[in-house]
Amino acid sequence: MGQPPLLLKGHATGNDFVLLPDPDARFDVTPAQVRALCDRRTGVGGDGLLRVVPTALCPEVSEQAPDAPWFMDYRNADGSTAEMCGNGIRLFARYLVDSGLAPPGAMTVATRGGPHLVVVPEAGDVTVALAPATGPLLRAMPVVSVGDRSWSATAVTCPNPHAVVFVESLDDAGDLLLAPLVAPESMFPAGANVEFVVRVAAGHVRMRVHERGVGETLSCGTGAVAVAWAARRADEAAEGRESPESFRVDVPGGTLWVTERADGTLELTGPAVVVAELRPSDPWWAALSLR
Repeated sequence: MGQPPLLLKGHATGNDFVLLPDPDARFDVTPAQVRALCDRRTGVGGDGLLRVVPTALCPEVSEQAPDAPWFMDYRNADGSTAEMCGNGIRLFARYLVDSGLAPPGAMTVATRGGPHLVVVPEAGDVTVALAPATGPLLRAMPVVSVGDRSWSATAVTCPNPHAVVFVESLDDAGDLLLAPLVAPESMFPAGANVEFVVRVAAGHVRMRVHERGVGETLSCGTGAVAVAWAARRADEAAEGRESPESFRVDVPGGTLWVTERADGTLELTGPAVVVAELRPSDPWWAALSLR
């Protein structure tokens, strides 16, 4: 992997990431290298890795380059890839503005889940727009189990796969040290994030999440969107009236806001902060290069 690059550490409502700027597309990181970087005891530590690379230099997404000059090459902490990351893309865009790689305002970022519009002010919360979510409306197709307890769930894609479970208490999810079981497995062949949700008031929910490839995290951006989408439809079906278009979603790491526009676009808004810059030592980076 050559000489050690400058790395950055940041978070969005406690969902934390290692950022790897790669303007020349020199770092084709392996799953083992991602795991080492994200290790909280022997590495930098994070829920995932955000590689910042020009879209035109990445064949898998190069068709997005005319509209989205930068590609968020997102990897989960276990080294696996994901379609998108709602918190990660807001931090990614915040870095682009803070570093001078993009001006404040609206920009489009390439992801494996397609291009996404992000609005980044000079300071303050960042908003990302996601395409309309899809899912079997209120059909209890997936069943989520933790220990000897099971619940019906709502499957939502936005674009990551989610299983949303409404519970009486967030403690019902247990310690979430292990991934909840989701059946049938065929519904989520690539795995799914599982959200446990309690209602607080109209347009206000709290959630915990177990993310595939990571474990329980303090926040999940696409998970918050999936939860708001499912909660709005569940409320409308139960009450027979329109639910608020904006939802407050409290996560262990803070608060996110999800707004559903008339065309179905889902906007996720919340903080994103770059907290540190660091440069790995030569010996550690050299050892990492061998993985």
